[in-house]
Amino acid sequence: MQATSRPRGPSAATLARNLGRAVACGGAIVFTLSACTIPTDDVVTAAEPAAPAPRIGSERGATGTAADRALVGKTVFLDPGHSGSHDAAITAQVPTGRGGTKDCQTTGTSTATGYPEHTFTWQVAGLMRTELEFRGARVEMSRPDDTSVGSCVDERAATANASGADAVVAIHADGADTDDQGFHVSYSAPPLNDVQAGASVEFAETMRDALVDRGLVPATYIGDDGLLPRSDLAGLNLSQRPSILVELGNMRNPLEAVQMTGDAGRERYALAVVHGIAEYLGGS
Repeated sequence: MQATSRPRGPSAATLARNLGRAVACGGAIVFTLSACTIPTDDVVTAAEPAAPAPRIGSERGATGTAADRALVGKTVFLDPGHSGSHDAAITAQVPTGRGGTKDCQTTGTSTATGYPEHTFTWQVAGLMRTELEFRGARVEMSRPDDTSVGSCVDERAATANASGADAVVAIHADGADTDDQGFHVSYSAPPLNDVQAGASVEFAETMRDALVDRGLVPATYIGDDGLLPRSDLAGLNLSQRPSILVELGNMRNPLEAVQMTGDAGRERYALAVVHGIAEYLGGS
């Protein structure tokens, strides 16, 4: 990947002052697969929203907007990528959905200070689950905790399919060059079934628009305006439900890393992705 020109960062004082308001990059509905680059830094050049986003579980529910009401009775499957620990089975070969095989899992990336992707995605998914259930959705997760060995990518897709989820989101964060920043949303392409050809693409586009609406910035280094169709992600290839994978930002970018390691930043990522899910289900 080619590095982009690195913008001059804010002072430490300004960064500290704005930490609670800054919006981090990224977020998805079937979260299965290992889609993230192995370690390289962090970023957020997202525009600041006009007003603070509501806190988790604060002002939402069946009496809210049409998009909020759309979550009532719906099933959302969240796959907070990777796992908290691994064993020798991590390199076991599993089907890709396109006739080949790939490793069962990968370890993911981390910030320069060692904060791991699997913990970031687990914490964001937990916040999302709280918000989604508050709004009336039923939520299933691909793994039960952030410490045990998780299932392989093909198993995650199978579990999501079996759940009958109305939306599947895999949550990840990238590990690109330190100057790279922004979120991107992936879906399976070329499609392998009608759902992938229609609903998943619509879901990806809706999520991209919703993340931008919440002030997140599309990736500057990969994809096209925040979208990155892929053929190599087993979880998306094997999906029979509307499924996407969201790379919320680049953990190796120093500014985005600040957002990902802070409570306020993670909450804003979570609410932004929930917004995308609600927008998609509200229009489907």
